[in-house]
Amino acid sequence: MNILITGGAGFIGSHVVRRFVRKYPQYRIVNLDALTYAGNPGNLRDVELLPNYTFVKGDICDFECVCSVMQQYEIEGIIHLAAESHVDRSIKDPFTFARTNVLGTLSLLEAARRYWDGRWQGRLFYHISTDEVYGSLPLDAAACTAPYGSSSFSESTPYAPHSPYSASKASSDHFVRAYHDTYGMPTLVTNCSNNYGPYQFPEKLIPLCINNICQGRPLPIYGRGDNVRDWLHVEDHARAIDTIFHRGVPGETYNIGADNEWKNIDIVRLLIRTTDRLLGRPAGTSEALITYVADRAGHDLRYAIDAGKLKRELGWAPRYCFEEGIEMTVRWYLENQAWLEEVTTGAYMNYYDAMYGQR
Repeated sequence: MNILITGGAGFIGSHVVRRFVRKYPQYRIVNLDALTYAGNPGNLRDVELLPNYTFVKGDICDFECVCSVMQQYEIEGIIHLAAESHVDRSIKDPFTFARTNVLGTLSLLEAARRYWDGRWQGRLFYHISTDEVYGSLPLDAAACTAPYGSSSFSESTPYAPHSPYSASKASSDHFVRAYHDTYGMPTLVTNCSNNYGPYQFPEKLIPLCINNICQGRPLPIYGRGDNVRDWLHVEDHARAIDTIFHRGVPGETYNIGADNEWKNIDIVRLLIRTTDRLLGRPAGTSEALITYVADRAGHDLRYAIDAGKLKRELGWAPRYCFEEGIEMTVRWYLENQAWLEEVTTGAYMNYYDAMYGQR
């Protein structure tokens, strides 16, 4: 099988590419990535020379480029991860999010429809999305079954996006389902909770805090840090994508989550305890770095995923408990200071030039 993975040089994408390249040597894996600020081909140093891996620098919004890739590599399956994903950036620049997440997805769908031309057998368009399309859940400690809430998002939860990012992902989800219903294209959609783990760009909460703790810099917390997120280790997510790609029912949606809700402030304090301990510092050394800042506009209060359908129907379950996953993640960042330095200074932008030619 020839599989196109979009956004494969990013955080989640690089873990999916690595898993598929190593686990399925009989597959040709084509990684299409525009190498925006969050795309780092150096994330895949360990597989970039393997014979079943091909990297193509290209923008999913470039319809001619996507059509060319589909034809040149005779693509049979698409795993679509390419996206603008940072909510703060979407508030400042919603046009970029609409372009990449909506029009880019439409470009891929139409290129696949034209290339496959109704020959749907053995074809699949798998779109990875977010739990943020469902909006916000209330906190209800008195009736909670999870640590901080009483309900969770299921596949039938109505969409209610609140940020430009989540609105763009909701729109792309609808386009994918429309291509299934209108043209009969075999499609899948998954909505996952917040990911964490190695290779995450340090603008997101967990790697940002780890880096700032190491550097003695402030740890900015929106509001009072009471917002709750459901956390999923990126390797558990990659396993879920593998399972769903091979066993999911076309036309279906699957939620991916680890039943792992944490308040932002509690995560930051866990990161402080873990990082200070691994650095040999006295307990509580970095507590003074916590800095409360004005809340984000339209900040959703709580996300929680019900992944029961995926567990029941496809047999997937998360393997990482959060404390173990955080310990492993902090250790990875501490042991990969060169990677972190390249990313924070922008030096990683030169890796493509060295490996593939002019960026």
